[in-house]
Amino acid sequence: MATLTRSEAEDRARLIEVRRYAIDLDFTGGEETFTSATTIRFHARQAGDTFAELRPTAVHRATLDGEDLDPAAFADGRIALTGLAEGEHELSVTADLPYSRTGEGIHRFTDPADGLTYLYSMCCMTESPLVYAAFDQPDLKAVFDVTVTAPEDWTVLGNGVATRVDGEPGRWICATTPPLSTYLMAVVAGPYHSVRTEHAGLPFGLHVRRSLAEHLDKDADELFDLTRRCFDRYAELYDEPYPFDSYDQAFVPEFNAGAMENPGLVTLRDEFIYRSAVTETQRQTRGVVIAHEMAHMWFGDLVTLRWWDDIWLNESFAEFMGYQVIDDTTDYAPWTEFAVARKTWGYDADQRPTTHPVAPEPDAVPDTASAWLNFDGISYAKGASALRQLVTWLGEKDFVAGINDHFARHRFGNATLADFIGSMARASGRPVPEWADRWLRTSGPDTLAPEVIDGAGEWRLRLAHSGGRPHRLTLGAYDEEEGRAVLRERHNLDLPAADGTAERAFPGARPALLVVNDGDLTYAKVRLDRASRETALRVLPTLPDPLTRTVVWASLRDMVRDGELDPLLYADAARRLLPDEPATALVESVIDFASGQVAGVYLAGGRRATALRLVGDLAAELLGPAATDPTRRLIAARAAIGAATEPGELRAWWEAGTVPGGPHLDPELRWLLLHRLAVLGATTREEIAAEAARDATAVGEEGAARCRAALPDAEAKAAAWEAMFDPADRLSNYLFVATAQGFWHPEHEELLTPYVERYFPAATALAARRGHTLGVMAARYAYPAAIVGKETARLTEEWLRDHEPVPALARGLVNQLDDMRRALDVRHAFRRGGL
Repeated sequence: MATLTRSEAEDRARLIEVRRYAIDLDFTGGEETFTSATTIRFHARQAGDTFAELRPTAVHRATLDGEDLDPAAFADGRIALTGLAEGEHELSVTADLPYSRTGEGIHRFTDPADGLTYLYSMCCMTESPLVYAAFDQPDLKAVFDVTVTAPEDWTVLGNGVATRVDGEPGRWICATTPPLSTYLMAVVAGPYHSVRTEHAGLPFGLHVRRSLAEHLDKDADELFDLTRRCFDRYAELYDEPYPFDSYDQAFVPEFNAGAMENPGLVTLRDEFIYRSAVTETQRQTRGVVIAHEMAHMWFGDLVTLRWWDDIWLNESFAEFMGYQVIDDTTDYAPWTEFAVARKTWGYDADQRPTTHPVAPEPDAVPDTASAWLNFDGISYAKGASALRQLVTWLGEKDFVAGINDHFARHRFGNATLADFIGSMARASGRPVPEWADRWLRTSGPDTLAPEVIDGAGEWRLRLAHSGGRPHRLTLGAYDEEEGRAVLRERHNLDLPAADGTAERAFPGARPALLVVNDGDLTYAKVRLDRASRETALRVLPTLPDPLTRTVVWASLRDMVRDGELDPLLYADAARRLLPDEPATALVESVIDFASGQVAGVYLAGGRRATALRLVGDLAAELLGPAATDPTRRLIAARAAIGAATEPGELRAWWEAGTVPGGPHLDPELRWLLLHRLAVLGATTREEIAAEAARDATAVGEEGAARCRAALPDAEAKAAAWEAMFDPADRLSNYLFVATAQGFWHPEHEELLTPYVERYFPAATALAARRGHTLGVMAARYAYPAAIVGKETARLTEEWLRDHEPVPALARGLVNQLDDMRRALDVRHAFRRGGL
């Protein structure tokens, strides 16, 4: 299919103005395709030629101004519209389009729990032509009239309130929308279970497939409470009222993203409807996602980017507001989780060869294929960090005033980075353009490295600043008293936008621990001076503010990744310090890094075994008889399962159906435990099949696929490989990921080594056949990252040099190669290290 270029989009936007879409979808025609009839009314500003997009399996009829279009007008996913006269036009197309199993277009899912079928759309960013004929670019907004024909017992949802048509069973009509971008059109259809309420005069709804109904019902009050809190907070902040006629949240199966901000109809992955025990952090994350998507109703839906180089205008803003609004309206501490999970995602992405500015230069996003690649930790986490620093610099009052100016100027239209910065500058009277050039047009993290010098009656800070951004941050000075960290004082510091060294003197003796960026208000890699690091490794859990502790743990993590701290020392610190750590988000994050990256990537052989033992010992202490908090016990149980190197204890838990003292082995823990038994060669195909029969759900199917692929025998690996890369492409997006997650394990290196070379042609062919989403997944989950070695790196480098994988796969391989080289460097630096 042809890729839309920026210049083509600009030419089309100059030529035409789109008035209205009338879309009629028929979902009653079979399991492979549906029928889409679209009429587009548009105005040509002058005579000329242009095109619309559609990716059909068959076209029944297509007319332009009542005249049949030549079949030759359809090519490469486009409909050529030639000889347009100045004035009004009408394009009508009726076609069959394919259902998807990759979460793009109209995704079709049949629930193995009960055989019921569910549909939902995903039009972002280039997939509208898999649903309807469109001028598919964000700055050609139009109103939408959508009608749907579906089986009589189905529910239909749309951007506007959907109602049944009297006297026409299975027929639904959605209320006309305000002007929307094409990628935001949405429809959900199926025998969904719904819970409804009303708030602020608007209908609110929650929807999920019927097999998850009891779990939605259990959490509906919590979900509605969060939704109302967020809605009311945005109403306080924004002068512009909520711009749509309803607010539905549909939790849909096999969803590729966390959620999608369709106006009035947010779609979210249905893993957010929990059927097993979850941690407080997971519930908090769900709340942040709810707040994030609601932020988009204004920033992204009401005011939309003009072209995809400004995707950060959508995602960074919603990321920042999601965390801030949950912080404002609940008892959660979301910025702690942001610092230890989301922000590290941004730091990691920002240090790879594929890094880019938060707001790329226009020529860096020449087409939609390149735009897809920027949905990453930079556009989300780094961008949100930049906005948090902007708020720190401007103050919340001026920031909100700037946002309201932006909404008022561009409501139901499109805007650019320059528009946003202009609104902030008008509201604050500050030189925001200069700030934006430093923060949004540059790549890579700054690094702040302190040197503390003790003197007579004073101590002096010499702060080396590598990077060109200005920073407003806080220094935290702590003393150590009886094995505890005690805050002495905090100092605000403004660093200029330049490389160099800043010096400042403070009265008194040097602190035992100095934390640069205390409170985590800026975005920079922070180092600890040697004395501060030694103190931190004694007293870290006693630091009074969890955000201070996140900065210290992040510094240790960065030092491991940069080859400055032995990974085994990080695992040892986790073992010693986490039992006393109060913040569960920190406990989860540090354990994940210690057991995943440290033990799984940065260490090998006996050192890896030592790290796993340390994590296992930590988990055992967290599961001890004195541990009563169910969240901490759940975190510990997961850690113990992942770190097990012998099956005995796990088998005992399996037979008992519980971890001694709890938690009970619910479906999630059962599959997690069975997967680890599979890795260790301590289960059978028959036991996996029995568990799949016990849990006859979509999650059960995925768990079984993951476990079968994890069995350490040649037959199991061959079958998993065939399932992933068979040209018949039978696996859905989720089953592909599950199989890939089960396939690669460092425990199976000898068995898997022959597959490393086979991966590259297989993944390249798969991504070319199945498109962007599977290209991303093939790089993220199916790459042999567990087989750390120079040969894996060499093969990756040579394949990238000698072949041209689709952009999604190529970007992923570049990132994997960089991570592999980093792992090799860390292993080399500490090959003789030990405890």
